[in-house]
Amino acid sequence: MLLKHRLSLHQIFTFTWKVDIMLLLCCTLVYLLDTYWLSDHIAIPVSVSAVLGTAIAFFIGFNNNQAYDRWWEARIIWGALVNDSRSWGRSLLHYANTNGDLELRAQVRHMIYRHLAFVYALKAALRKLPDNYYTRFLTKEEIDRVQEQQNIPNALLNLQSEDLQQLRQSGAIDGFAFIELNELLVKHCDEMGKSERIKNTVFPPSYVYFTRVFIWFYVIMNTLMMTEAIGPWSILFGWGFGFVYHVTHLNGISLMNPFEYHPLGTPLDSIARTIEINLIELMGDEPVPQPVKPKIDGLYIM
Repeated sequence: MLLKHRLSLHQIFTFTWKVDIMLLLCCTLVYLLDTYWLSDHIAIPVSVSAVLGTAIAFFIGFNNNQAYDRWWEARIIWGALVNDSRSWGRSLLHYANTNGDLELRAQVRHMIYRHLAFVYALKAALRKLPDNYYTRFLTKEEIDRVQEQQNIPNALLNLQSEDLQQLRQSGAIDGFAFIELNELLVKHCDEMGKSERIKNTVFPPSYVYFTRVFIWFYVIMNTLMMTEAIGPWSILFGWGFGFVYHVTHLNGISLMNPFEYHPLGTPLDSIARTIEINLIELMGDEPVPQPVKPKIDGLYIM
């Protein structure tokens, strides 16, 4: 997630240099084609540019709106997970009456640490990157058990349900506390499912593909139209028009998959670390990990 409100020219062209080169090459070829051959056969009407530009703006606007909705929904889901994680730890610590039973007390604390394993396992599953950080919060038996299943976060929730039932049967929590804690587990499952839905639902490729095709067609038509009026300057102006449309489109594409590991994605590393810090401080344990540090002089955080 980007942290700065302003980007330098270097950062902008680092993000767009491939498109810039392709636009300049395309506009140059179109200019040469029109100058030495096409201008003798046909003249491009000025109205073509206005009609195409308006139509493409609608396509890009639709793509970007839908992409931003996916990104914002992902951020809402993980914001809710932060709140529910705090409630989970606080409720277990204060609702469970262990009566000095060290084994029950250890079980309650382990359920809080197991929730951290759930958060980090879910993060790894969404990003589809090899990450075994979650295993540090589990016992060897639990690691072997959950790794036998395809959905590790869901397997961890199953373990939480089993321990919650044991607390109820031992009398450590009453019926009302059991219902509240079980509702939190249901919320964790809901947040996991919503995240998986976004991750596994592919944005319709036809919208992305045809929008790109239309933008390139617009750049070509616009350059042809301007060549007859301003000559070689049509290359620079063609690049300028294409730059605006392509970069606007790229902004939307970068948000379509909010759980990908890139600067514009949802900062899962930072959110997961925040949950870890909050719960460890809640239990009064040491050491408390440091927050995730921003990258590239505070430009973005992962």
